[in-house]
Amino acid sequence: MEYLLDNKSIEEILNGAILIVDKPQNWSSFDVVKKIRNTITQNYKIKKIKIGHAGTLDPLATGLLIICTGKMTKEISKLQNQLKVYTGTFVLGSTTPSFDLESKIDNFYKINHIDKNLINKVLPNFIGDIYQTPPIYSAIKKKGKRLYELAREGKKTEIKARKVFVEKFEITKIKLPEIDFLIKCGKGTYIRSIANDFGKALNSGAHLKSLRRISSGKYLVKNAIKFTFN
Repeated sequence: MEYLLDNKSIEEILNGAILIVDKPQNWSSFDVVKKIRNTITQNYKIKKIKIGHAGTLDPLATGLLIICTGKMTKEISKLQNQLKVYTGTFVLGSTTPSFDLESKIDNFYKINHIDKNLINKVLPNFIGDIYQTPPIYSAIKKKGKRLYELAREGKKTEIKARKVFVEKFEITKIKLPEIDFLIKCGKGTYIRSIANDFGKALNSGAHLKSLRRISSGKYLVKNAIKFTFN
């Protein structure tokens, strides 16, 4: 993974740098941060360095992850507030507790009443300022514990709806039971929750099959560093 830092001097890394990574599937955002930190400290024989990411991606998701080092970690909040663009696929007619494939399907629903006209009819309800309930399988903290920790312990907890912003929501392909989408949204938006709520709006159910972040502000995944985690 040395080529990850080829265009950055040790001075740049220590003083502050932004690294754009194409996160692979099945790695958490923290896993990526840890791997890069270890690479920097081992390659440059540094005992400690500030490093963090600007916007969590679920382990099953892929795509753009902004990594900040040194003084650039102070910019994380600003970077997190940038509008982000995602592409992916919803599966209609079934739901999961996590709203994605992290958990198994728990319910099935009819989809024979769903067509392009109905999909386009409910679409505007998910654009602009909307309220959504975050998934129970999420990293949000409640009373000092992550929601996913409570979920895995089998504990039930009330989750309040939150206002988020969706600038653009387009359906790019319909091949039932799957629909492909492009969403441009603000900080704190859960695409998994949009999938779940979209299924309800269609008088059915839905879950997120795949998700890829393709941009965040001016940063594009096509310019990101691709590497394999071993």
